[in-house]
Amino acid sequence: MPNVLRVGSYRFFFYSSDGSEPKHIHVECDDRIAKFWLKPVRLQHSIGFNTTEISKLRKIINENHSKLLEAWNEYFGA
Repeated sequence: MPNVLRVGSYRFFFYSSDGSEPKHIHVECDDRIAKFWLKPVRLQHSIGFNTTEISKLRKIINENHSKLLEAWNEYFGA
């Protein structure tokens, strides 16, 4: 499970088995988790995050979009 980015208490990662799905990133903080598609950036699902946190996560993802896509492409060879 490659960790791609940490921002505060948020951990951005993907699972090694995610390569057959469209490009995306998982975000975890304590017992909350979310999954965002990367092209385009949009929420796929969330458990425990409120709407304010989702907006914050979307902003972080947009600010680091190139880095997240690069990590995906390097890991999965896309």
